[in-house]
Amino acid sequence: MSISSITPRVRRIQIVALVFLIAAGVLNYIDRATLAVANPLIRQDLGIDVGEMGLLLSAFLWAYALAQLPAGALIDRLGPRVMLAAGMSLWSVAQVLGGLVLGFWQFIGARVVLGLGEAPHFPTCARVARDWFNVRQRGTATGIWNCASSLGTAVAVPILTGLMFLVGWRWMFIVMGLAGLLLAFVVYSVFRNPTEVDLDADERAFLTEGDEEGVKSSVSWDDWKRLFAYRTTWGMIAGFFGTIYVLWIYTAWLPGYLEMERHFTISNTGIVGAIPFIFGVVGSVCGGWLVDLLARNGVSPMNARKYPMAASLLLTAVFTAVAAETPSDTLAIVCISISLFLLYISSSAAWAMASVAAPANTTASIGSMQNFGGYVGGALAPTVTGFIVKASGSFVPALLTGAVIAVVAAVLYVVLIDQAIPSTDMVRGQPAYGA
Repeated sequence: MSISSITPRVRRIQIVALVFLIAAGVLNYIDRATLAVANPLIRQDLGIDVGEMGLLLSAFLWAYALAQLPAGALIDRLGPRVMLAAGMSLWSVAQVLGGLVLGFWQFIGARVVLGLGEAPHFPTCARVARDWFNVRQRGTATGIWNCASSLGTAVAVPILTGLMFLVGWRWMFIVMGLAGLLLAFVVYSVFRNPTEVDLDADERAFLTEGDEEGVKSSVSWDDWKRLFAYRTTWGMIAGFFGTIYVLWIYTAWLPGYLEMERHFTISNTGIVGAIPFIFGVVGSVCGGWLVDLLARNGVSPMNARKYPMAASLLLTAVFTAVAAETPSDTLAIVCISISLFLLYISSSAAWAMASVAAPANTTASIGSMQNFGGYVGGALAPTVTGFIVKASGSFVPALLTGAVIAVVAAVLYVVLIDQAIPSTDMVRGQPAYGA
């Protein structure tokens, strides 16, 4: 079945789905960036030192990482519509609370709730890509929705900087929280799961082409648990650990890096700090396009994702190391921009892997396991970076640490990932394809 056989109705649903996923993803990353952008003012207002700020930045990430595992199973059981709206509502409430905190531990609590609310978002996106896109469209669709993370970070720096100077950092948090609650209401009112739409036989065949037949729609505890028995799952976890570790060095600390290491003013970080993440937007879309290009030219769906992911991680390590060592501010920004471009190729390829590495009813589950590994790395990155900078007085060893982790992650990704995980019926000797 060719992509040209798509019906106008499915095409409209795909466009609406991507618009919602991009809007929610942009808001997701703007909300994550509020603490990083307001870092200097919050440290001054609440009396928080650099090491404590590292812990505060990581509080969200630890909650986010640990909530991934139950979030994926809930998405596969309840469906993307409920979980996308519910998660967005919870993280938006947390943003409002962030603007009302009076001390360090209250802020820790607000960031933990933010992490719990944001946990379902990206596994939900992976499930939407699996549900509403043909197998040869999923890479590009993933690249498009995944670019929201970089786009959100790029627009967050200038938008939040301007908002912070206009109304203060507390109202910056509150305004973003109210915007999220409004978007959650719109998404729940308009978006639908495939089971909630009266699709005809041709539309269902188009959307499920290449999937195993007879796989039950909901995920059981046994389905979820057995994913951990496969090397592919652990390779996805290890590879994404490296990707998100390096990404969160930049996401959490780029404004602080420009201010402390490169001696930029706070206002200048709002402009210069956005540049690398614009490159990330391009990298995300290119990564998804590259996955589908390789697949259309005879590369297996698994390898079409594995090769770009690993190669981009290795090159990220090179450019991150150069950024660390160069005395030139301009060259450092160029190398960081290239690193973000490559990291988002890696991220798009990794999320596209979730749509082919396991049966359809466990797409969100394996995506959340991958994201769990990624955000264990993401949770460590701000804290490790903060304490390295505090101990050494420089970001150089922190960036070099990230480069080494990227190399190790790329190697593990190549070595561990092999075959797609079969369905439970395949394992029991009952081929799902009816052969």
